[in-house]
Amino acid sequence: MFKHILLPTDGSKLSDKAVKSGIAFAKSIKARVTSIHVVPEFGMMMDEGFVAPMSAELKQRYEKESRENAQKILDKVARLAGAAGVGHDAVIVNSDVPYQQIIDTATKRKCDLILMASHGRRGLSSLLLGSETAKVLTHSKVPVLVVR
Repeated sequence: MFKHILLPTDGSKLSDKAVKSGIAFAKSIKARVTSIHVVPEFGMMMDEGFVAPMSAELKQRYEKESRENAQKILDKVARLAGAAGVGHDAVIVNSDVPYQQIIDTATKRKCDLILMASHGRRGLSSLLLGSETAKVLTHSKVPVLVVR
């Protein structure tokens, strides 16, 4: 069956629920987990013709704070996995294309399942907001289990 499960997380309550389910599932089948948090790239802010200048200092601050936040999120997963006796590894990746990083990490780390949350949006909100989960489902060759 499955031996290595990838748990993408953004730190939200729904994502936390999926992580807890993933760890419980991993424990029940004696699998290990790798958690991943994708940090958006630093970019220029624009609003109706106004472009905010971006300094190197601002970029460094953004990157530092984003990494610290990502580490807190993944440390929480590590504590949960440790308490359950499940082997755990963590990955922080910078990208504006989270779904691709999730798929790439699953492939590189030889994960045989991706278990992730979905907000379950339907209709127009689904089309407008998009869904990283839907993109992973569409493009991944690794099986995906979705938790709502």
